[in-house]
Amino acid sequence: MARNGPDFATPVRRVLIALLALALLALFLFWRIDSPRAEMMRTALIDRIVPRFEWALVPVTQVSQMVSGFQSYARLYEQNQELRRELQRMTAWKEAAVQLEQENSKLLALNNVRIDPALTSVTGVVLVDSGSAFRQSVLLNVGARDGIVEGWATMDGLGLVGRIAGVGQRISRVVLLTDPSSRLPVTIQPTGERALLTGDNTPLPLLEFIESGDNVRPGDRVVSSGDGGVFPAGLLVGQVVQGGDGRMRLRMAADYERLEFLRVLRSHPAEAVVDSDAVIRRGSEGFIGPRLPESPVAAASATDALNPGTAP
Repeated sequence: MARNGPDFATPVRRVLIALLALALLALFLFWRIDSPRAEMMRTALIDRIVPRFEWALVPVTQVSQMVSGFQSYARLYEQNQELRRELQRMTAWKEAAVQLEQENSKLLALNNVRIDPALTSVTGVVLVDSGSAFRQSVLLNVGARDGIVEGWATMDGLGLVGRIAGVGQRISRVVLLTDPSSRLPVTIQPTGERALLTGDNTPLPLLEFIESGDNVRPGDRVVSSGDGGVFPAGLLVGQVVQGGDGRMRLRMAADYERLEFLRVLRSHPAEAVVDSDAVIRRGSEGFIGPRLPESPVAAASATDALNPGTAP
């Protein structure tokens, strides 16, 4: 039901709003007056009013502290993220430094390895492990254009790894000593026993056909013997160990788990003797070497043969 009486609320509201606006305007003007007396009045007003309104300033203070805390949290979050990014970059640099250190140590080992001075070498990088469950081999980034010849020996920084068993223009394949088709004549030191290193697709190949097994002990040093001209003599292969089956095996000196650089040894075959007369030629006397003393009877017979008309 609508009210029919006069409406006094609207005029009163308008008057109050006008008075409030005038009071705020007067306060603003009073606060902006640049006068010593006005400054003293403002100070006295603040001292009288503000302490009584501390309860009203508590929420404002709390809100301002919360805002400051959120700003600090935002700055800490940004710093934490930046530190995480820096840590990630440092981790990448550390990994790169470790890889460079390992490559440097391997290259230094390749340079310091003691081999026959007559053997020159070509260093190649292992591209991929092309081995399988029945074949142990790797690929190198050197080939025929680098002068690589099939059959040459390969080493890492310390020990013998295998031999070249396939050469392309840019790559070559290395059959490892652990391959089942690998057979290497070796010498066991210090006894000098001869044996045959046979790959069996395990990290510890077998030592077979040992001349005297009683003279071989675990820990003995094994080098290539050079028999058959397959590999140069004196190349370090590994150390003797005894397997779980009681058979003598070899712990390889080369690090087969981390083959990154391989050194291909240029082995020059010995000169083949085709014609024996090119080495030893018979003289006009038909004999080479010191003469044996002759008996008196043989000397007389030779004299009669030279002078048939002479009487005895």
